[in-house]
Amino acid sequence: MISGILIVLGGLGLFLLGMVVMTGGLKSLAGDAFRRALARFTKSPLSGAVTGSIVTAVIQSSSVTTVTAVGFVGAGLLSFSQALGIIFGANIGTTATGWFVAILGFKLQIGEVALPLILVGVLMHLFMMRRASAAGLALAGFGLIFVGISSLQQGMAGLEGIVTPTSLPSDTLGGRLLLVLIGIGMTLITQSSSAGIATAMTALHAHTITFAQAAAMVIGMDIGTTVTALMASSGGSTDARCTALAHVVYNLLTGTVAFLFLTPYMWMWNAVNPDPAHNNPEIGLVAFHTLFNVLGVSLILPITGQFAQVITGLVPERRDRFTERLDRSFYASPAIAIEAVFATLNALALVVFERLIAILERGPSADSDVTLSEANEALKRTRDYLEPVDTSADYGILYPKHVSSLHTIDHLRRLIDRCAETDRAERARRETDLTPFGAQLRSALDEAVARFGQPKDEPSAEKLKQIWQHFDSHAERYRQALIEDSASGRLDAYATIGKLDTLRWLRRVAYHVWRIVHHLERIQIDSAVQPAEDIPPHQEQDLANL
Repeated sequence: MISGILIVLGGLGLFLLGMVVMTGGLKSLAGDAFRRALARFTKSPLSGAVTGSIVTAVIQSSSVTTVTAVGFVGAGLLSFSQALGIIFGANIGTTATGWFVAILGFKLQIGEVALPLILVGVLMHLFMMRRASAAGLALAGFGLIFVGISSLQQGMAGLEGIVTPTSLPSDTLGGRLLLVLIGIGMTLITQSSSAGIATAMTALHAHTITFAQAAAMVIGMDIGTTVTALMASSGGSTDARCTALAHVVYNLLTGTVAFLFLTPYMWMWNAVNPDPAHNNPEIGLVAFHTLFNVLGVSLILPITGQFAQVITGLVPERRDRFTERLDRSFYASPAIAIEAVFATLNALALVVFERLIAILERGPSADSDVTLSEANEALKRTRDYLEPVDTSADYGILYPKHVSSLHTIDHLRRLIDRCAETDRAERARRETDLTPFGAQLRSALDEAVARFGQPKDEPSAEKLKQIWQHFDSHAERYRQALIEDSASGRLDAYATIGKLDTLRWLRRVAYHVWRIVHHLERIQIDSAVQPAEDIPPHQEQDLANL
């Protein structure tokens, strides 16, 4: 008995290791594509459900999909209702693991064939580069899964006659509820519903548990898988916590439907299967798992809006005006952390631009001062948040976005400092010969604010650059004219210095507006090929200090 238990535990460990290795390899093989797919193809709860199920089936991890969805909501990339579709679909996608384990592990018995796959996969990972290396890791994990299944079968066979259906709670209402709790506990321990379902399938195949017992445990495992997303949302934004809670509530509701559906399903399975105890019971179990998840999604999708409203009402509001998206749990996924920073900087830039327009048109106000002070503090928190983010592993895509985020923070900070120079803004409004430059600056700001309502892929930094260059060239001629007027005595030195000072202020503000929009657009770029930087970093610093 002890030997059988040890083999079962070892087989479960191999299965879990295989899942971790395979999922890691598949994630590396896909790169950032699966995250982009979630964000790009999720336009509604229905499309989110389809995308979530496909992505989960591909990367073999519902936890990764749901945690990513929670992160995207926290980063402002998806709305709460859109993320709900992804979570619904992830529950369907995760059933794919059960199907290929049932077919390949039990029907085809590929445990021995899987052993050479591990060697081939490891060699690919060690001696090949990039995608081939990631594919090798996925292949090795795939092999480990079936070696684990083979060990589980061997261990369960050793327990036959020792562990029997009578060792577990009986097939009564109370017994089934207790089995659901056991299933939840197994998922909490293993942090993988797939591992728990594979164990239940193996025990069912070895006749150590009945179909009803295995099905009740699978319901519990489906509920238990929500804990990972709940933990990922801890301390996060309100929308992120709503998403995680929705996952828990939805899986509880689906589990309730499955619990009520279990007896009718067993009647149907017995009707179509003359010997359900010995004729593909594991196929019947994974079919039950798939069916109740599909049924749950079918019932919830038409009322997603109402469901979202209920969940929102259950989560207390806890909003930081600017930095609520900066969830430290995103550090585990630098891509999501950078997206959260982008959403934060986007919001800050819009507020600062709008306040600057108001200052140029009407002058400073107490409201503007308070808002800009809040924005400045938010920038400091954003800079602190970025400090631990490590993008060195993705030098082609994430690292340039990281750098542009830091540039944006710097330019926004300098722009806020310029807004505090109210005497220069007042002179720009009062002096008639400076009014055209103020009008050009407001045009640049209007262009920048309009950018926030444009489609994601429509650039506007180039237009702002042209405005700044036009402004800069005219400002230089004006500067020369002022100096000549001062030298000839037509303008006193004090007025000349004041106007030149205001002119420099206008140039700096226009420059910062252009560079802020430029770097925000660079952060949005999805492709690995970054556009050539038209101003080297050291020159950008010099220009900012003009």
